Amino acid sequence: MAGTSDIKDLLTRNVRQSGIYIAFVFIVLLFTVLTRGALLSPGNLTNLILQYSYILILAIGMVLIIVAGHIDLSVGSVVAFTGSVAAVVVIQHGLPWWLGILAALGIGILVGLWQGFWVAIVGIPAFIVTLAGMLIFRGMTMQTLGNVSLSPFPEAYQKIAGGFLNGLFGGPGYDVFTLVVAAAVVIVFALQQWRARLAKLRYDQSVEALWIFAVKVAVVAVIVMAFAWQIANARGLPVVLILLAALILIYSFVSQQTVFGRHVYAMGGNLQAARLSGVKTRLVNMMLFVNMGLLSAIAGIVYSARSNSAQPGAGNMFELDAIAAAFIGGAAVSGGVGKVQGAIIGGLIMAVMSNGMQIMGIGQSTQSIVRGVVLILAVAFDVYNKKRAGAEG
Repeated sequence: MAGTSDIKDLLTRNVRQSGIYIAFVFIVLLFTVLTRGALLSPGNLTNLILQYSYILILAIGMVLIIVAGHIDLSVGSVVAFTGSVAAVVVIQHGLPWWLGILAALGIGILVGLWQGFWVAIVGIPAFIVTLAGMLIFRGMTMQTLGNVSLSPFPEAYQKIAGGFLNGLFGGPGYDVFTLVVAAAVVIVFALQQWRARLAKLRYDQSVEALWIFAVKVAVVAVIVMAFAWQIANARGLPVVLILLAALILIYSFVSQQTVFGRHVYAMGGNLQAARLSGVKTRLVNMMLFVNMGLLSAIAGIVYSARSNSAQPGAGNMFELDAIAAAFIGGAAVSGGVGKVQGAIIGGLIMAVMSNGMQIMGIGQSTQSIVRGVVLILAVAFDVYNKKRAGAEG
């Protein structure tokens, strides 16, 4: 029989996911106080989106890789390689900017096929394959660029990461279009949550109390509209935010609502059982790495557009940021657990900490230490939850 849950039930049903949202709110509030409000200023929020968008794009693909029980150490090098290919096509050969995008995406898919072949068909562990890929594609980046930077990109290409949609509806000192889009997002979210609630009730599943549901939707609405108000008072709606939002929606649906997504989780939970139940593990692994190559190419395009250049050292350490985002966002080290939304929140936590410490004038060395401590605490929290669940079981 269907029942309702109180706040305690909601927090304890999935400690890993609820904990990450609470931690995110706490960190935002902490750095807002420490930076005297500068963190949430319109200009800084816009820069936060532009500066960390490519890491969040990588985190979307990385969490699926980790859920399946793998790891990908090559994404930073692939970001650099695909960006260098786009630069050669557009800057060196003077071809249209969109051809550079297609070339970069094609290279990303080929990279995914290459690595997927060794993991899925040959059976080499992904750690080794992608470690080799990190070296191979970094070297190919240097060869492609001739060990020099290429710049600048055409203005149309730069708008991918630095463009804004504003002024469409006007506005007295702020962009109305940004607020309209945010309001539409809130409405869609509320309707989706209501439909999900009704679906659970039809199958006699437990749902939160109606007042808790209303408060949850209201809180999300306030946060989204407050965020929209801030960026509407800066430069409007960033193009890259639209791209990022589309990717989050697509991959959230794919991971949670499709056969492919269920197979990924099944493989991470118990690979042998997944094989016995008919999951085509080779095909799933191949698709995972092709997808990671594609998302790395998108991140490479965004990063090169943001920096307005292609550099041999681009993407350095991006793989570690993406992996950290996935683990901080609730992905399990052993696989089988993790969500796209969690990885995004994990990436935002890293972004807010880095940005906040930069505003405070804290050095890079201290920033690295803090981020490392947060990562180890997040994984320790996951291990603790597993031990507690085992003890209770």
